[in-house]
Amino acid sequence: MKNTFLYLLLLSFSFIACDQEKKTKPESNTTETEFKVDYEEYTLDNGLTVILHKDTSDPVVGVALTAHVGSAREKEGRTGFAHLFEHLLFLESENLGKGGLDQLSARVGGSGANGSTNRDRTNYFQTVPSDALEKMIWAEADKLGYFINTVTDPVLAKEKQVVKNEKRQSYDNRPYGHERYVIHKNLYPKEHPYNWQVIGSLEDLQNATLADVKEFYNRWYVPNNVTLTIAGDFDTTQTKEWIQKYFGEIPRGEAIAPLEKQIPQLTENKNLYYEDNFARLPQLTMTWPATPEYTEDSYALEVLTTYLSDGKKAPLNTILIDELQLASNPRMYYSGSELAGEISLSVRANSGVDLDSVKVGIDQALALFESNGMTAEDLERIKAKQETRFYNGLSSVLGKGFQLAQYQIFAGSPGYINEDIKQIQKVSLEDVQRVYEAYIKNKNYVVTSFVPKGEATLALADAQEAEVVEEKIVNGAEETFDPSIAAEYERTPSSFDRTVEPPYGESPQLKVPEVWEKELENGLKIYGIENTEVPLINFSITIAGGQISEPENQSGVANLTAELLTKGTQNKTTAQLEEALDILGASVRVYAGQEATTLSGTTLARNFDKTMQLVSEMLLTPRWDAEEFQIAKKNVLTSLEQQKADPGSIADLAFAKAIYGPDHTLSKNILGTTASVEALSLEDVKQFYETYAPNLSTIEVVGALDESSITNALAPLTQEWKSKDISVKMPIVQANLERGMVYFIDVPGAKQSQLRFGYAALSAKDPDFLPAQMMNYRLGGGGFASELTQMLRETKGYTYGVRSRFAGSALPGPFIVSSGVRSNVTAESTQLVREIMRSYAEDFDADDLELTKGYFIKSNARSFETPYAKLGYLTEIATLDFEPDYILDQQETVKEITLDQIKELANTYADPEKLIYVIVGDAKTQLKKVQDLGLEVKLVNQNLEAQEALKK
Repeated sequence: MKNTFLYLLLLSFSFIACDQEKKTKPESNTTETEFKVDYEEYTLDNGLTVILHKDTSDPVVGVALTAHVGSAREKEGRTGFAHLFEHLLFLESENLGKGGLDQLSARVGGSGANGSTNRDRTNYFQTVPSDALEKMIWAEADKLGYFINTVTDPVLAKEKQVVKNEKRQSYDNRPYGHERYVIHKNLYPKEHPYNWQVIGSLEDLQNATLADVKEFYNRWYVPNNVTLTIAGDFDTTQTKEWIQKYFGEIPRGEAIAPLEKQIPQLTENKNLYYEDNFARLPQLTMTWPATPEYTEDSYALEVLTTYLSDGKKAPLNTILIDELQLASNPRMYYSGSELAGEISLSVRANSGVDLDSVKVGIDQALALFESNGMTAEDLERIKAKQETRFYNGLSSVLGKGFQLAQYQIFAGSPGYINEDIKQIQKVSLEDVQRVYEAYIKNKNYVVTSFVPKGEATLALADAQEAEVVEEKIVNGAEETFDPSIAAEYERTPSSFDRTVEPPYGESPQLKVPEVWEKELENGLKIYGIENTEVPLINFSITIAGGQISEPENQSGVANLTAELLTKGTQNKTTAQLEEALDILGASVRVYAGQEATTLSGTTLARNFDKTMQLVSEMLLTPRWDAEEFQIAKKNVLTSLEQQKADPGSIADLAFAKAIYGPDHTLSKNILGTTASVEALSLEDVKQFYETYAPNLSTIEVVGALDESSITNALAPLTQEWKSKDISVKMPIVQANLERGMVYFIDVPGAKQSQLRFGYAALSAKDPDFLPAQMMNYRLGGGGFASELTQMLRETKGYTYGVRSRFAGSALPGPFIVSSGVRSNVTAESTQLVREIMRSYAEDFDADDLELTKGYFIKSNARSFETPYAKLGYLTEIATLDFEPDYILDQQETVKEITLDQIKELANTYADPEKLIYVIVGDAKTQLKKVQDLGLEVKLVNQNLEAQEALKK
C-alpha cells in the first residue's frame, strides 16, 4: 500500500452507497430511516464491469479500479508479487509517461493516487474534482491496457527496493511485526493460498523477473477480471461514452475460474513462541479458522467477538483487566476473506506477566460467557453501533465506490448491499451461541507468544520456537540500478491518439457551507453546519488548555484526566455509561493534546439530545472511580513501555526534545513519563479537571439538525456548566540554537533508520503559514509529486515513504522531514535530503509554481466532502479565530503568490543549515558513516543524554 494512513482512513468510510436524490431531514423522534441504494451496473463487451453511483452533494468524483487478484493468486517462490505489481502500475504507462498517475493527480487537485493489495484483490483509487473525470478515466484505462511495455529491468529493480523498504518498516522493524507471518504459516497448509503474507518474502521479491511481471499482467490485468467504479458528481450519459471510448478496445483476457472456498482444518493446537527484538511486553494471540466473509455465520461472529472484548462488561475485559489485572486492552475480532476467515484474540500483557496466566484468564472469560451468555439488550446495543457505522460509510464518494465493488466481486452483485444490512440486523442470540460452539468451544487453534528478547520464560508452557527469517544488515549489499533508462517498445495500437490528454470539464464551483455561530450565557461558543446527507451528528467539544496547562512535575495529568471522563459518572458506572451510549448508536472519546482537551463523538441525529445529556454527565459529574484510576495509570505505563521499543515513537519524542529543548512543555510526551505517571494521584486529576471551563471551550457540530435543535440539545451544558475566571498561559517557543546537530539513538539490529530533521517554525496563524505550505508542496508535501519522494524513493529506492511538512497550530509548530530508510543508506539519505533542500530555491521554476497553484486551487473542491472535513473546518475557525469563509481568502493568496515569493520562502524556511537531525538506527553499522558527513554527531539515549562511544 502506497499510503497506509490514507487507506485506513478510507476504510472507515467503506460501508454503502445511498440514493442522494432522496435526501430527507430526519426528525429527532424517528426510529428508522431507510436508504435506497442508487447505482447502475453494466458490462462492456470485453468483460469490464462498470458500477456508477451518482452523488451531487459535492463537486468531486471517486474513481476506483479493482482487479480480482491478490496474493492468493501467486505462485510458490513469487510471494509478494501481487503487491509488488501494485507499486509498478503507478510508475508509468505508454501515454501518461513518467510519473504516471501520481503526476496527473498533483496537477488536477486529486486526493493522491493510491492503491492497496490484500489476499483477494488489488485496487487503485483517488478522489478528484469533477472537472477532471475524463482525465481519470483516460489514465485508468492507460494503466489497464497500455502499461506493460514501459516496465524495464532497472525499473523493476528500483521498485523491489521500495517494497523491501516497506516490509522492513511495517514488519521487520516493528514490535510484533512477524506475528501474522507465524500465525498464517501454521494456520494454513503449505498449499493454501493464504499460507504466505501479502507483503511476501524479501528473497521472493528479489527473485522476481521482468518475465514474471509480464506474465502476471497478461493473466490478471484484463478487463474481464476488473471492476471500474465511479461515484460522485457526473453526467451519466457522458461518463458512459468516455468509459466506452477509453476502455472499450482493451482486449478481453482468458477466462478466470474462481477459487474454491478453503477453510483450514486443524487436527491439533499449535503453540509457538518468538523472541521479538523490538517488543517490550509479552503478547499472546490465539487464532481459530472460520467461515469466509458474507456467509451467514460471519455476521454472528462479528457480534460474538464484539461482545466478548468490546467495552467494560465484556468478559475478556472483566477477567483480564479488572479481576486479574494482567493486561490493558484485549482485542477479539473476526476477519473474513474470500476463501476463509479467522477469529483472532490478542492480549498484550503487562510488563513481566507470564503468558500462561493470561491463557488461564482467557479460559475463565470464555467460561463466563458460556455460563451467562449474552442478553437481548447487549445484542441491540451492538446493532445500534452497527447502524451508526453503516451511515458513516455514506460520507465519502470513494468509500461508496469501494463497497459497491466489494459486493460485486465477492458477493456477486452490488445489490448485495441491501442483503448485507438484513443479515446484520437478523443476527439472533441463538446465532451467537451457535457460532461460538461451532468455531471456538473445544476447537483447535494456533497460539503464539511474542516476548521481549531474552524473556522466553514468559511464553506459554511447551511452546515451540517459531521460524522467522531475519535479514542481516550489510552496507552496500543492495544492487545498483539506473531507472532513468527508457524502455524501447512498439506502442500498443489504438483507434485514436491516446497520447493527447483529455481537457478539463466545466470548472466546479467551490461550495462553502453556511456556518452558524452562537455564544451561550456561560461563554461557551457553538459553531455549526447543517448537513442532511446522512442522519448523523458529528460533534467535538474543545476545551483550551491540555498539556500546556499541566502543573510542574505532573506530566501526563491532562491525558489521565481525559481518560477518566469516559469511566462513568456520578449516576453511572463505566459499564452503564458505555451501554447508555451504545444503545443510542453513539460513540464518544476524550483525549488530551498539547493545547486542548477534546471530547468528540458521533451519534444518530434522532438521539442527539439524549447523547448530549450523557455528554453533560461526563463533563459535569465525573465518577472519579479510584479503581478505574489505577487501571488507567497501568494502561498509560504499558503504553510508555511500548513506545520505548518502537523506533518511530522514539524518533518522534526525541525530535520534540531536540527542537524545543528537553525541558520545554512542547517537548514532553503527552502520556507523561514513567516516573511522573506513577507519582500522580486521583486528587491531582481532580485538580486539573478544575481547569475545564465553558468560557475556554467551543463546540463544533455538523449534522442533520438545525441550529435551534442543536442549541436546545445543549441546554444542560448551558445551564449547569458555570464560567470561571481562569485563562490559559501559552508557552514561549524560541529557536533551538543547536542547529546542525545530529542526535543518534542506537537501536541495535534495526533494519531501518528513522529520520526526523527539522526545527521550530511557524504557527498556523502566521501570514507565512499557507505560503510556506505551498512552497513545501514540491519539496515534500505533495506525496509522489514531491522532490524528496522522487529522489529518495523513486530514483534511489532508499525508502518506502518520505515527507516534509509544517505542523503549526495556534502555537509555532515544527518544519519536519520524516522518513524510515533502509539501514545501510542512513548517511546517504541524510546527505541527499540536505542536497535537495540546498538547491530547492534555485531549482523551483514556473512549471513548479503552476503545478502547486493548480493543486491548491483545485483540491479545495474536496474541502467539504465529508462530515469529518466540515468538522475540521469548524475547528480551525474556532481555535484559530478564522472567519467562516476564510478558505475564499486563502484561494486569493494561492492565486496571487509569485515565483519570487516562493523562492524567498524556500531560502527562509527550507534552508538545510537550520535543520536539527534525529536518527534512530543501528549505531554499530551506521554511526561511523553519519559521522563522516562532517556534521557534529552525538550518540545519545532517548532523553538526548550523551552515551559512551561504541566499542569496536
